Amino acid sequence: MAKVRVSRTARVPDPMRVRRYLKAPEVGPRVLFFSGGTALTGVSRTLTRYTHHSIHLVTPFDSGGSSAKLRDAFSMPAIGDLRSRLMALADDSVLGHPDIYRLFTHRLPREARPEMLHATLRELAAGRHPLTMAVAEPMRTLICHQLGFLIDAMPEGFDLRGASIGNLIIAGGYLNHHQQLDQIIFLFSKLVHVRGTVRAVVNADCHLAVTLEDGREIIGQHRITGKEVAPLESPIARMRLAAAEGDHHVPVVPELHANNRQLIESAELICFPPGSFYSSVLANLLPKGVGRAVLANPCPKVYIPNCCPDPEQTGKRMDELVSVLLDTLCADLTGRMEDCPTENLLNIVLLDSQRGDYPGGPCIEALERMGITVIDTRLISEQSAPYYDNELLVTALLSLV
Repeated sequence: MAKVRVSRTARVPDPMRVRRYLKAPEVGPRVLFFSGGTALTGVSRTLTRYTHHSIHLVTPFDSGGSSAKLRDAFSMPAIGDLRSRLMALADDSVLGHPDIYRLFTHRLPREARPEMLHATLRELAAGRHPLTMAVAEPMRTLICHQLGFLIDAMPEGFDLRGASIGNLIIAGGYLNHHQQLDQIIFLFSKLVHVRGTVRAVVNADCHLAVTLEDGREIIGQHRITGKEVAPLESPIARMRLAAAEGDHHVPVVPELHANNRQLIESAELICFPPGSFYSSVLANLLPKGVGRAVLANPCPKVYIPNCCPDPEQTGKRMDELVSVLLDTLCADLTGRMEDCPTENLLNIVLLDSQRGDYPGGPCIEALERMGITVIDTRLISEQSAPYYDNELLVTALLSLV
């Protein structure tokens, strides 16, 4: 079978193309996102109206929030963003399983006493809590089994304040399935009728480490984002992955699993979306094999820059951010930017220059000198400002497929 690359002139937005997807989302396009965090939650929900085949490779390297407690207790990847994306794509209508959706999105109270929280968890695992009682068999037994496995494995004094029940169920499944995320994520994708594919980019217990331009080294996603601690005072010079080894962290480069490589290579559009630039987007490009898989796919590749300030982007213009993105992809190829074919790694930057607050301005001429097509269109509405409008962004993206 011969492979032929076909190019076309795109209209953005393309009402006819968008209406076609809206009419039959079950046969919609395979749009792949490298992302994490909550920035893509609204977009993901909107996407399900147009396609049930979007692909989400999510970072498992977060080190803050309730995921951090599970990571510390079980030396496992972060699962909070995975659970959040599963829920964003889940069918919470009567046609899906709204009872499981409610269970997965429930959080234990932050102010309750530890003994009450542990009693509630045991009640959930025994199937006697209203949330688990509402789930039909055999799914109830399956879910309760994962929670029971977690309870048996929990260290003494484990802090359940504010814990996400969905995170606890996935963690129990991870421990029960030989510390493999893919199997348990696939299982729960089916349980909540996820309209798309959600995967951790790698199944690895790693942390993000950055070197700042002033020479300081910082380890841990929650210390980089500027959301849980003070924002970085110096721009990020480079980022890598690190794994704990005794009292130290050593550099590691986990390898992309063959299944995820196939997802990248089969996508009809690859998107580097809005979100924390380093910890949510670039983090997914660090494992070995990601850059090569992106290069191997001739589909369009689109970067959508943040339309309002991101603490991780301190001191970086948009064209510099694009160079960092390309450098990160190239590191998996030859390691030398000058040897990397830009047109095969990134084709398009999608932005709204009239309404967006981009670092250093939209830098359109600089991007075009790099050989990148800039599509400047309305993506921010009066209702969504200063953020992207989910409907406008999704329809613009789908016009390119």
